Amino acid sequence: MPYTSSADGARIYFETHGSGPAMLFVHGSGGHHSAWWQQVPWFRDRYTVLTLDLRGFGRSESSFDEFDSRAFPDDILAVMRAAEVPKAVLIGQSIGAAAALRAALRAPELAAGVVLAHSLGGIDDAELTALVDADRAEAVKLPVLDRLLTPVFQRDDAAKTFLFRQMGTFNTAKMADLRNLNSDGPTVDEVIASKLPICFLAGAKDAVLSADTVRQAAGKVTGSVLELVPDAPHSMYWERPDAFNRALERFLQRVYPSGDLLPAPAGVTV
Repeated sequence: MPYTSSADGARIYFETHGSGPAMLFVHGSGGHHSAWWQQVPWFRDRYTVLTLDLRGFGRSESSFDEFDSRAFPDDILAVMRAAEVPKAVLIGQSIGAAAALRAALRAPELAAGVVLAHSLGGIDDAELTALVDADRAEAVKLPVLDRLLTPVFQRDDAAKTFLFRQMGTFNTAKMADLRNLNSDGPTVDEVIASKLPICFLAGAKDAVLSADTVRQAAGKVTGSVLELVPDAPHSMYWERPDAFNRALERFLQRVYPSGDLLPAPAGVTV
């Protein structure tokens, strides 16, 4: 079980699967490294796939007198250095996207690109902030699970819905501990100036962050890629893994030269 130490000495758990150009998954507030069980087998034959537990999640350090999620980017960078990958595409889900974007901007030499999945990555922009706040005001009217998974999925796949809810029971960190991760975010100009390839990946049925808000963000970040998947919810990676994985595959093929990649396995189309 590999561990590494973050900048402040926090013990961070991570896993490495496969080989090839690297990608690193950063979970959201209810997940940990095992949340990516439908992504790792898809990509590991062609990519080096890294997963981790941010501090307060899964097997990573959870004994803090004071919890500060602004250290998450350091957790990510510690894993990248311990895994000894030259660069990686960072894929952040929801609140994990804010940590992924900050890590990439802090050490752009380690980042091949960033995927902001169901998140604007905490970008500091007055217009976008107002849109995000309006979306959240609507989202809080729904039960928590209905914000993340569609009612149809909850009804038709009770087992995966149960497992989804159980994932969070392995974590110490709570949403209240994560709020400050969205403070002091990068501006649109700073993201553009970094020249990092950026992908906004979202679902048209996301009850937390609307498709219109994501479109506005992608329009502001010049040169970014927008992947908007019909009929997909906030937790697309869980409910619609094929659609999520194909969208990631398209972005990965943009970022990495084709000569770096092995052919996709039979049955995988992008």
